[in-house]
Amino acid sequence: MLHEAPVVIERASHADAEEIAAIHLDSRRKALPYLPVVHSEDETRQWIADVVLGTQEVWVARLDTRIVAFLALSEDMLEQLYVDPAHVGRGIGSRLVRLAQARRPDGLELYTFVRNTRARAFYELHGFSVVSTGDGSDNEEGEPDALYRWCADSTSG
Repeated sequence: MLHEAPVVIERASHADAEEIAAIHLDSRRKALPYLPVVHSEDETRQWIADVVLGTQEVWVARLDTRIVAFLALSEDMLEQLYVDPAHVGRGIGSRLVRLAQARRPDGLELYTFVRNTRARAFYELHGFSVVSTGDGSDNEEGEPDALYRWCADSTSG
């Protein structure tokens, strides 16, 4: 029986930008096909390198040497959480959420799209609750979204 190597979670570096961008692009294409494409792939890669890696606390999950997921935090916001579609359902996203909660013990907020029912169920499973919903006029995709909040005392054991 073959055993998969353990997933290692570590801080990202600028050298990870291309792999992180590839996961972001592939995940959005496959999990959110209804979203309009508002930026080119090159613009997305540049945004990952300059904004995400340049201004946020970014963590990656590696399987062997390959990045299979990433998490980005800024202050009390979980800005990005994407898992390579080939690795969804293996607990990697859960490990990254628990890391985010440990790094921000005073609480976290995040936005997700209302239609992204899989993400909504995932965050609710991890103790996040809906605070408000929007009609999409405040995001560039024009897609209705939901603001979620997690507080340490809202998690059951």
